[in-house]
Amino acid sequence: MTDGTLQAPVPLADHHDVEAFASGAPTLDDWIRRKARANLASGASRTYVLCRSDRVVGFYALAAGSVSHDLSPRKLRQNMPDPVPVIVLGRLAVDASEQGNGLGRALLRDAVLRVAAAAREVGVAAMLVHALNDRAKAFYVAAGFDPSPVDPMVLILRMKDINALIGD
Repeated sequence: MTDGTLQAPVPLADHHDVEAFASGAPTLDDWIRRKARANLASGASRTYVLCRSDRVVGFYALAAGSVSHDLSPRKLRQNMPDPVPVIVLGRLAVDASEQGNGLGRALLRDAVLRVAAAAREVGVAAMLVHALNDRAKAFYVAAGFDPSPVDPMVLILRMKDINALIGD
């Protein structure tokens, strides 16, 4: 579906239509429909949506978190407390009708910029994501994330690397 102008990512609000969202990953589709607003209300995470009109065609969620030293790459845990403070990219998905148009990369870039902004206000050492599958893992590795030494589906992008990517 390409009707309507694509809008920059904004925080999820009541007027956004999430019911038609279908990425092809049932766990992600169910999460945006049934849990994103509840997580917003409870403070568990913040969801940002990419829309055409009010129809959500992509989203990601961010939450505060931490990662223990034993799950962290060596270059992250040096001179860091245990656990290391991180921001978790909890979900990222693009509607199947919009896949292949670079929207996943655009959403990830927006998330990285928001993490960088948050890190200027609070202590954050990295951005962390749990890849859903090997395809998602390849997407994050191509973007510069490093696999955890213990769990290759846990991927980490250090603030130092984020700042280099965005020129901060």
